[in-house]
Amino acid sequence: MHEPLGIRISGTGRAVPERVVHNREFESRLETNDQWIRERTGIIERRYANPAKGETTAGLAVKASRLAIEAAGLTPDDIDLIIVATITPEAILPSTACFVQQELCSKPVPAYDLVAACSGFVYSLLTAGAMINTGRYQNVLVIGSEVMTIITDMEDRATAILFGDGAGAAVISGTPDTSGPALLHSIMSAEGSGDSMLHVPAGGSRVPTSQMTLNERLHYVKMNGREVYKKAVKRNHDLVDQTLSETGVDPNDIKLVIPHQSNLRIINSARERMGLPEDRVYMNIDRFGNTSGASIPICLDECFRSGRIQSGDLLLLIAFGAGFTWGSALLRV
Repeated sequence: MHEPLGIRISGTGRAVPERVVHNREFESRLETNDQWIRERTGIIERRYANPAKGETTAGLAVKASRLAIEAAGLTPDDIDLIIVATITPEAILPSTACFVQQELCSKPVPAYDLVAACSGFVYSLLTAGAMINTGRYQNVLVIGSEVMTIITDMEDRATAILFGDGAGAAVISGTPDTSGPALLHSIMSAEGSGDSMLHVPAGGSRVPTSQMTLNERLHYVKMNGREVYKKAVKRNHDLVDQTLSETGVDPNDIKLVIPHQSNLRIINSARERMGLPEDRVYMNIDRFGNTSGASIPICLDECFRSGRIQSGDLLLLIAFGAGFTWGSALLRV
């Protein structure tokens, strides 16, 4: 078992757009219906951002961050580092984190984006823990914020029904005593061979933007759903198995599992692997859809604020995303 790392989640927050989009809204323009979507994904509704109302990646991130900082009993100027997990940045240049820093802080603070798709928040949490462990940082603001609708092809039934927008944030703070809150175990990995199964083909240096890429709708997410599903199930099982075998923790001792909200069947597969009842695995995919890097921190905030997570509980976060990337974190909160 890894040596515990003295960090704690000292505050959380979330922000979601006002507009609620129910499955029924797809029925008039796509060959699908509410029942079909529910049965295959577990999604009933999701949120769509309106940039005119400030519901941008940075705008949602700032709202979630203010709530997280307040919950931590801190002020924005207590933050030593800002990490934003996103695949839908405020702009190509500068980073979304710089926009967040400008809005939140009255002094310069290091800030950068981290790109790991749906695994982005777990990657960022583990990165924050490593940075705190250097002794140079005490309070790290970790944000998952996505406006997935800007890269979702609303004419593609396979992906249009899946994604929603939102942001979640957490203040990760250093603690001197690892017998209390701590990061007990972590996994972080990637396999780049999955790029063609889940990707946005154009807009980067490999396939620069052109009239052809616009005409061919190559700036939207393309997904081989069957293959991604199989990979996601396998990697989630691997994360569960490796965590349990390396820590010796009994699944029944884990108070709550918070997986990335990708697909109800994928989530249930991981739950069954651990032999846990439904109430021990948190899900809100029915209300928000797949918000990529924002899904786990949105769940975290709901759980902390509703009392689902209490001091001393064991919490397992697991995620799998494009790349492919995957990661997990076993925390004592």
